[in-house]
Amino acid sequence: MTELAQLNVLSEHACFGGVQRFYQHASSAIGLPMRFSVYLPPGAEGKRLPVLFYLAGLTCTEETFMIKAGAQRAASELGIILVAPDTSPRGAGVPGETDSWDFGAGAGFYLDATAEPWSRHYRMESYILELRELVLATLPADPQRVGIFGHSMGGHGALTLALRHPELFRSVSAFAPIAAPTRCPWGRKAFGGYLGADQSAWRAHDATELIKDAGRAVFPDGILVDQGLADKFLAEQLYPEALEEACRAAGQPLELRRHAGYDHGYYFISSFVEDHLRFHSLNLG
Repeated sequence: MTELAQLNVLSEHACFGGVQRFYQHASSAIGLPMRFSVYLPPGAEGKRLPVLFYLAGLTCTEETFMIKAGAQRAASELGIILVAPDTSPRGAGVPGETDSWDFGAGAGFYLDATAEPWSRHYRMESYILELRELVLATLPADPQRVGIFGHSMGGHGALTLALRHPELFRSVSAFAPIAAPTRCPWGRKAFGGYLGADQSAWRAHDATELIKDAGRAVFPDGILVDQGLADKFLAEQLYPEALEEACRAAGQPLELRRHAGYDHGYYFISSFVEDHLRFHSLNLG
């Protein structure tokens, strides 16, 4: 496999017969260097494999999922490429970008900011689409078999990007997503900062509202969502019941699994990540 010159391999590690890599590249969408990680399963040479993008949550980086979720074992077995980007630009120099853990650095919310001073570099929706094209151009990934999933803020990102770009992502799932960000403190803070005070613009980045607006099954093969019932953010921030009701009204198949005793962290994610990989493997073919 030949890698394009703009991809700088920071490190690589043998893992379950495949290879775990960490990359840096110059992003035209962000205007800054960005990092992402890739797991390549064994036997990828000369093939076009399904690829699954994972979007992490608040405060996370491109390393978090690959280190904590334990997904490589199932990806190796199923022959799936895993890709995990960083959660925001780094070093953009925006005043206050490191003042809060839930806004700015580490909290890009997977949208393109339209409000100053964020609009120059905080363009995470465009970045994920750019990264998708970069992965398809440089790795043995099948452009017809691309899925997306994520956790918390990244669950929001996976749902909204899939709903906004169903021609680019064939399957979608989420762990404890921020399912109705226009209604919760995390979402309202982020949307107000990145998109400005006009709340009519916020709907386009809210999975529940996107399902309502679609009024149909955007993903006829279904959406999988897992939610822990011991999640301390469940009542105030996540609103899975709003997504559930919107899907029911629109005829969008949704499997929302509620798990007693599980919280918001990676012990929860690692418990069910194999289910998500198998869900995507089935849907991507």
